[in-house]
Amino acid sequence: MKKLFVLATIFAATGASALAALDTAKIEELTGLKGKMNEKEGVYKVTFPRDDVKVVVGGWTMPPFMGLGTWAAFTETKAGAMVMGDTVLFEDEVNSAMSAALDNGLSVTALHNHFFFDQPKVYFMHIEGEGAVDQLAGAVRKMYDTTKAIRGPNAKPTESFATVGQASLPEKNSISAAPLNEIFGAQGEAKDGMVKFTVGRPAKMHGVKIDKDMGVNTWAAFAGSDDNAVVDGDFAVTEDELQPVLKSLLKGKINIVAIHQHMTHEEPRIMFFHYWGRGSAKDLAQAIKGGLLVGGLLKVSSPVQH
Repeated sequence: MKKLFVLATIFAATGASALAALDTAKIEELTGLKGKMNEKEGVYKVTFPRDDVKVVVGGWTMPPFMGLGTWAAFTETKAGAMVMGDTVLFEDEVNSAMSAALDNGLSVTALHNHFFFDQPKVYFMHIEGEGAVDQLAGAVRKMYDTTKAIRGPNAKPTESFATVGQASLPEKNSISAAPLNEIFGAQGEAKDGMVKFTVGRPAKMHGVKIDKDMGVNTWAAFAGSDDNAVVDGDFAVTEDELQPVLKSLLKGKINIVAIHQHMTHEEPRIMFFHYWGRGSAKDLAQAIKGGLLVGGLLKVSSPVQH
């Protein structure tokens, strides 16, 4: 028994040593940040405060120490390494940072707020990736550099999606339903010059079948005019579908504004992400349809097992 205990101790020590074998110098070099090693967990973590923008919460200027820190943590795996992290972003940085992460092999797993009454509004984007340390650390650096490039010329985050010279949305909505019905191959719901499409996503929760009207759905609502429109909505996707559908919408110039879950104990697990886009109604519809096709949502790809 004593020998078994000694062997177990040796194996545990060997495992801990292996986990701590990350090339931390390479991580520092590629991310441009000094980190800290947790020997017990075998995790090397780099972090920096978002102190380049003053954030006020409930009338109080918030020190970065109170939760405005961006970080990325690396641990060794059989395939090389895994990185997980949380990135502090302002509204005009989110979609550029997300694109940089996805384009460089990282997954984006959540996007949400941590505060109420924050000025400017602060968002938190969670990332994950697996592969070679060089690739992961380089991807993290590209994401951080993207944010720095946006903030560099303007320390104050912008307060609108609108770009310079973009016409304001018309006060009266006049979206033509017929062209959008043709694009989606479905009859949209029309109201006061707006058009909305909803696609159900069968799932189960606690053994009960849930679908479109129980809240498991992808939807897109169009307003404005045919040539100057806005679309907003929500995608319901499985975990495996999340990254490719995000990439598809970002490629179509659609802004992602939240990624989270709406339920617990559902089967399959469903992730929801909300979006906003500006452009012609047809172009926006084609971008949303692209996401639907990538996720298999025009023909549900993950049906409930009966």
